[in-house]
Amino acid sequence: MPAILVLNGPNLNLLGTREPATYGSTTLADVERLCVEHARALGYTVDFRQSNHEGVLVDAIHEAGRAFKEGTLAGVVFNAGAYTHTSIALHDAVRAVEVPVIEVHISNVHARESFRHHSWLSPVAAGIIVGLGVEGYRLAIDALARRAKG
Repeated sequence: MPAILVLNGPNLNLLGTREPATYGSTTLADVERLCVEHARALGYTVDFRQSNHEGVLVDAIHEAGRAFKEGTLAGVVFNAGAYTHTSIALHDAVRAVEVPVIEVHISNVHARESFRHHSWLSPVAAGIIVGLGVEGYRLAIDALARRAKG
């Protein structure tokens, strides 16, 4: 059964307690359950990860590229958190490995501070889902599953 990597960046481990007015009360464990259940219904497994460290995320993208080329991974759902707006290294990693990445943001970053309006990931992402809460993860899994069957 092919996998989908769901990769989460800095501070997402605080979901449910961090700024609930912006991010809601759903925890990262809840998001993982949602992703695993939804992916399973579509015939996929989920590799769910979170890191506050940029290099760990870069390594995960490199690993995803290898798995995609081997045919064991359908793609990546990536909520890079604040690294979205700062990390050229993550941009370069996604660009280098040619794995389909769906960029996800729980909040509408375009309705927030101006520094959040720019994404280094968007130019290399296969798609972007912004501002739909944790439902964005489910939609990203759907998009990757459709691409894989494509």
